[in-house]
Amino acid sequence: MELPQMPELMGLSLLLGLLALVATAAVARGWLRAEEETNGRSAGQKANGCPPDKSLKSKKQKLQQRIRKEKPQQHNFTHRLLAAALKSHSGNITCMDFSSNGKYLATCADDRTVRIWSTKDFLQREHRSMRANVELDHAILVRFSPDCRAFIVWLANGDTLRIFKMMKRDDGGYAFTATPEDFPKKHKAPIVNIGIADTGKFIMTASSDTTILIWNLKGQVLSTINTNHMNNTYAAISPCSRFVASCGFTPDVKVWEVCFGKKGDFQEVVRAFELKGHSAAVHFFAFSNDSRRMASVSKDGTWKLWDTDVEYKKQQDPYLLRTGRFEEASTVPCRLALSPDAQVLALASGSSIHLYNTRRGEKEECFEQVHGECVSDLSFDITGRLLASCGDRAVRLFHNTPGYRAVVEEMQALLKRASNESTRQRLQQQLTQAQEALKNLGALKK
Repeated sequence: MELPQMPELMGLSLLLGLLALVATAAVARGWLRAEEETNGRSAGQKANGCPPDKSLKSKKQKLQQRIRKEKPQQHNFTHRLLAAALKSHSGNITCMDFSSNGKYLATCADDRTVRIWSTKDFLQREHRSMRANVELDHAILVRFSPDCRAFIVWLANGDTLRIFKMMKRDDGGYAFTATPEDFPKKHKAPIVNIGIADTGKFIMTASSDTTILIWNLKGQVLSTINTNHMNNTYAAISPCSRFVASCGFTPDVKVWEVCFGKKGDFQEVVRAFELKGHSAAVHFFAFSNDSRRMASVSKDGTWKLWDTDVEYKKQQDPYLLRTGRFEEASTVPCRLALSPDAQVLALASGSSIHLYNTRRGEKEECFEQVHGECVSDLSFDITGRLLASCGDRAVRLFHNTPGYRAVVEEMQALLKRASNESTRQRLQQQLTQAQEALKNLGALKK
């Protein structure tokens, strides 16, 4: 074999060496550029006050912290008589309603949901609720149907009524289905309240002008009432379903009877009676559970309790039973709730709640700054043992100690007049139960 000549071997070696130098220079140039970019980023981060080793994860954490900081904090409230706080809504709660069977509480909020709470969980640590979504809108008012198998809501943007049916699933939960069509739009002013008669015969809606509409359950208007209040501040159906009442700019509460025939067919709406005695506009009113008592609060700085168990068809007027002072009502709008037995009156002004004994007219409890916003709704449960309020993202439940004290006073008075032993035993048992409840709450007066 013949070896290559020396000049050719030297040329090949020089060529290989030159290529190696070019490759080394390219690698070195790339390394230097990468190092300069890294140093440049580090210098920029230091100039901005950030450590050079912050990762994408830390940036995400900062963003989440900023979002949490911007989100409004839940209002904190504590009191010795606070029984529970229901917290599942992500928006402010505007309305609530206890079902007629006492098993549920419905709440609606501007988070586009309605929640159904189990009342048997109120005094437990966990509070269960079922959620119904309000599509493309949110509800500002909610009311249960008499059979507790449906509820109605007033839509904030739609300005109309929507019915939801509650269907029990195989797993024991509930599904909520809205009816295919909402009620037609009839009101020309913002709504102030809605209601369903306990007989299931009609629905009432009232707006802030002077209009109250009586509907059947199919969305047809049966009657239109002109209240002549100049403007309405509140309207409601009585628990007995016979009456619709309203209040507003005028210093009275007007009550109408909604009349049906023996076959259940609608006949007419007629004026029944009025509550006259206030000297200024009436903010709010409420019925007792048997519709035999009514309470009202007025801009004149007073609240009044009335006996409405009268023969109004014989021109008999309601009797004024008690007048109490509530100065806050003269400067700000107020809400009112009357316990089922009419023994306790709850008044809300701003974010505070005041409880009065209606027999003596004395204030017995006061809860200050209960919510982060003004109280938007106030109601006793059907037992009268708890008072519920809402005004931010929580419902707060209070023990009704004035109600227990009223029972103690009533049972002690009845015991003095009891004529037989069985009656005395029954009264003594109720007295003992009320006293034990007050003792457990640390509210028993000595």
